Amino acid sequence: MNHDTISTQLAVIGAGPGGYAAAFLAADLGMQVTLIAPEANPGGVCLFRGCIPSKTLLHVAKLLNEAKEAKNWGFEFPEPQIRLERLREWKEGVVKKLTSGLGQLSKQRQINYLQGNASLLDAGNLKVELNDGSEQRITFEHAILATGSSPASVPGLTLASPLVMDSSAALELRDIPKTLLVIGGGYIGLELGSVYAALGSQVTVVEMMPGLLPGADRDLVKFLHTRLDKSFSSILLNTKVVEMTEARNGIQVKLDGPDLKSVEHTFDRVLVSVGRKPNSSGFGLANTKVVLDKRGFISVDEQRRTVEPTLFAIGDVVGEPMLAHKASHEGRVAVEAIAGHKVAFEPRAIPAVVFTDPEIAWCGLTETQAKEQNRTIIVARFPWAASGRAMTMDRTDGLTKLIIDPETERILGVGLVGSGAGEMIAEGVLAMEMAATAADLKLCIHPHPTLSETIMEAAEVFFGQCTHVYRPLRK
Repeated sequence: MNHDTISTQLAVIGAGPGGYAAAFLAADLGMQVTLIAPEANPGGVCLFRGCIPSKTLLHVAKLLNEAKEAKNWGFEFPEPQIRLERLREWKEGVVKKLTSGLGQLSKQRQINYLQGNASLLDAGNLKVELNDGSEQRITFEHAILATGSSPASVPGLTLASPLVMDSSAALELRDIPKTLLVIGGGYIGLELGSVYAALGSQVTVVEMMPGLLPGADRDLVKFLHTRLDKSFSSILLNTKVVEMTEARNGIQVKLDGPDLKSVEHTFDRVLVSVGRKPNSSGFGLANTKVVLDKRGFISVDEQRRTVEPTLFAIGDVVGEPMLAHKASHEGRVAVEAIAGHKVAFEPRAIPAVVFTDPEIAWCGLTETQAKEQNRTIIVARFPWAASGRAMTMDRTDGLTKLIIDPETERILGVGLVGSGAGEMIAEGVLAMEMAATAADLKLCIHPHPTLSETIMEAAEVFFGQCTHVYRPLRK
């Protein structure tokens, strides 16, 4: 076994959106970089088994739903014939194009990419068990831990069966089950549930909380809930799965909740989507002074440095929100800190998007958070029923709202629900980062007819001067 030791200025453990963004910037700044991950190319869970394949399938789901709705506009299509193998090939082709492109970018930057699993020996040395069976020792000046997260399980509710899937297994699309139970009404469960429903599965969602997407504002969620009520077989709130057993004809589950016609049901497949947990064990943290919090997240400062001066951590492994774009920015901050730049990770807003149909997106302060904090705010809403562009799309099931400070009139948060909301939220992020006021958004000329102008018109609502909605100024 090879025990030769190489040295590098920066070692990056994990090649997801945080890890490869950090490695690429470090190389651009002239650092000698070693990037370590088990996959053949950079990309991590997001590209291989998360964001990209799921959004690829959600695009298909939206297309199928629009084909059904086209009868409202004078078009009727025959029932689609789904070639599952071809769909899988297309999904995997998208992933391959992106990850191979990242591999090429890594080579162009002369990054030493090692395919294997890394383990820290101390705060300046690590070993890599390479996929070919050999071992590589590395001495580093600094290291960035970008190990990500994994699907969480329900305590006391684990069942080793190919019929019980996590999000990664669900994205493999082995088949289209006639019935599917989704445990968890968060964004992962609703996105994947939407895909399977569009492909023909009868989907039942079980959520222990009183509403879908806990944490998101209720006035946004209600539009999505209304639409999912039509495409899902059932949505059971305030309900828990207390037992799962494998039966001859599927997975038998026992439910506990109000208004259940029956507590026992059988499903062809079960998708467990109850969140994610940090990958903070199994790579030698015990050999360092790195501190974990009670939930297993790595503790870091505003530069993403751990208590070990040589070790930084970014992305899902350091805490909420577990979002790819947050990890990428943290990676860049960590690299700039290593380079000696004056920098800190202190965003005013991190956007969140649920890629269902309709999409839900928000950034900054939510109305729910303001109530919890007893904070005085003014909420300006513009319904998409008054949007000409939404009408042309036959998608008036949407809303744009601004959370505004009543004294300074600054934008504290933005919330959106509707078709394409995820593409619009960046304007809200920019408004918050630039400390924009409601007047700034009102005075920015938006193109007509577009959905983006609903942001401008929501600002007009705040002043009681909205062209397309009559909302007199509140005294």
